[in-house]
Amino acid sequence: MTASESPDGNPRSLAGASNRQQQFEALVRAHSTELYRYASWLCGQDALAQDLVQETFLRAWRSLDGLRENIAAKAWLTTILRREHARLYERKPMPTTDIADLELHDDAPGPEDLGEDSALRAAIAKLEPKYRDPLVLQVLGGFSCTEIARQLDITEAAVMTQVFRARQKLKALLDGGEKEAVLYELP
Repeated sequence: MTASESPDGNPRSLAGASNRQQQFEALVRAHSTELYRYASWLCGQDALAQDLVQETFLRAWRSLDGLRENIAAKAWLTTILRREHARLYERKPMPTTDIADLELHDDAPGPEDLGEDSALRAAIAKLEPKYRDPLVLQVLGGFSCTEIARQLDITEAAVMTQVFRARQKLKALLDGGEKEAVLYELP
């Protein structure tokens, strides 16, 4: 057996494994930051977001052969991440603590609660998921309407409408009210 042959004597399987490893490493380098940012928006916890990204890449490694086009990798990985996030709530009930048992002393807002970004984050969190999901995928994920439509299993027109309405609702929330834009019909 030569150095370029695998244990089974096939010289191509070693090169294929190396190529697969390189493809995976390129995916991790290209998309880990964006996936972490999206995971952080989904769950709101840094450690959990990191775990979600790790689980996403683990599942991606296992089914890397299913990725047909590298151009679709971002949408593919984001879909895996969304499903991993959903699995968190399927697998086990989240631990709860009776609020009466807690002793809360610090009433001062933390750094995440100060500034314009916290107001924006809070306003986005108030949006219904129907509007929030396409908006976050477009703004944070940088996905096109076509990619969002595929991921959410809705039409492109529905994506554009939901993003438009999400922006209207967000603007109304940030302008200091729960009111929405008024739509007038033609006579």
